[in-house]
Amino acid sequence: MANTIDKSVNQRFNSRLGLLLSALGVAVGTGNIWRFPRIAASNGGEAGAGALIIAWIIFLFLWSVPLIIAEYAIGRKQRRGVIGSIALTAGKRFTWMGTFIAFVATAICFFYSVVVGWCIYYFIHMLVHPLPLTTEASVAVWNQFQNSYWPLVFHAGAMGFGAFAIWKGVSSIEKVNKILIPTLLGIVLLSVVRALTLQGAWSGVAYLFTPQWQQLLQPRIWLEALTQNAWDTGAGWGLFLTYAAYMKKEHGAVKNAFTTAVGNNTVSILAALMIFGTVFAVLQTEMGMARPEILGIMKESGPAATGLTFIWMPQLFARMFLGHPLCVLFFLGLTFAGFSSLIAMLELPTRVMVDAGFKRATAIPLVIGFVYLLGIPSARNLTFLTNQDFVWGNALVVSGAFIAFTLMRYGLDNMRTNELLADKTDWNIGRWWVHDIRYVVPAGAVILLVWWFSQAAQAGDWADPFGQYSLMTNLVQWSLLIVMLLLANRWMSKRLVP
Repeated sequence: MANTIDKSVNQRFNSRLGLLLSALGVAVGTGNIWRFPRIAASNGGEAGAGALIIAWIIFLFLWSVPLIIAEYAIGRKQRRGVIGSIALTAGKRFTWMGTFIAFVATAICFFYSVVVGWCIYYFIHMLVHPLPLTTEASVAVWNQFQNSYWPLVFHAGAMGFGAFAIWKGVSSIEKVNKILIPTLLGIVLLSVVRALTLQGAWSGVAYLFTPQWQQLLQPRIWLEALTQNAWDTGAGWGLFLTYAAYMKKEHGAVKNAFTTAVGNNTVSILAALMIFGTVFAVLQTEMGMARPEILGIMKESGPAATGLTFIWMPQLFARMFLGHPLCVLFFLGLTFAGFSSLIAMLELPTRVMVDAGFKRATAIPLVIGFVYLLGIPSARNLTFLTNQDFVWGNALVVSGAFIAFTLMRYGLDNMRTNELLADKTDWNIGRWWVHDIRYVVPAGAVILLVWWFSQAAQAGDWADPFGQYSLMTNLVQWSLLIVMLLLANRWMSKRLVP
């Protein structure tokens, strides 16, 4: 371990564009392309899915934007990784909270890198093979892949690219995202244009944006919208906080938070236009399916949300003009979206280790090896992967609440005045932000968790600690982590906080 500070900690993003594209890389991931359309379909009524869209947009400004501003403010002020920044802001006795946030994002990385590996495989497979024309053929492609050792190989490939992208710190992260994000946006726009020119596509668009107003009286719609927004934007993960350590003062925390969040949700809408347009055009117009059948296919996620993305989309592309190259582009875009988020997930633990005194050249192989090894169970077992997705995905709500608590401990007015308003080149942030972090974010987290606990407690297997989606599997894994972190709190604060 080095006695001197690694020089990468003093790096800064060269331009606001580089920061913005990297931040968009954090937010824009595979969840935009496959999860958001499925959530919209799952929560749509007979008339349409517009109610979910309305609630989702409201939470963009009540949950995601305020938390992203909070992460930018904390990270830019403290110039450290997640653990050190939370400890310095909230106090050393809350070092465990920062470690919880860092672990949750890293735990997601364990299986997220496996999913990125799937995207790479499908891009290559669709490039060199004919598209499957039937569900049986698509399922066969999926099963042959999952029953082989290829998931381990492509998991390693994703890790290797991630190591390359973060090797030189923010300078290489910025360069990689300047290629990934514009290319991804170009692919998405091209796919949307092609989807909307298909006969019958606008039936899907009309369904997506038509609200069934009485749905807004249902708590589930609002809770699904909040959960999706947290997933969509990456708010509360600690990833923006990590990148904020490399921000220049003049880059503007408030401007970047709004631009990142709105840009991310725009990509989600574009992805939904592409998916809804393509699905309705092919299934309704060409195959004569009724709307309930179409929505049933979109809602059926399959193991690890594979149903629509990996099994149905290749079949749909096979039935349209120029479908093969569009399918290849679709999986290339999905791969790029996954990579851009994976880079941030790997930088988070790397920066924590650098803060602890490791050289970046030592920290990166350790992080890559650790993530790869702990990703092996997810690569070999879809039940394990979906359990980890369930457990640590839900924990993101807790992470968001911890970030809000950190700012309340520090002083919201103090942070707003001395960090956000002091930057005269940034947008002026009103007192609404203080009230939102103090009341709305904690209330949203509590209501969401209480609702989820009450729903989960009604399931027959709620007390099974090994149940795939049980309440107890969450509580046991969260409790074990928190107990270990509390016991190690003093040691971690000495190691990571100056």
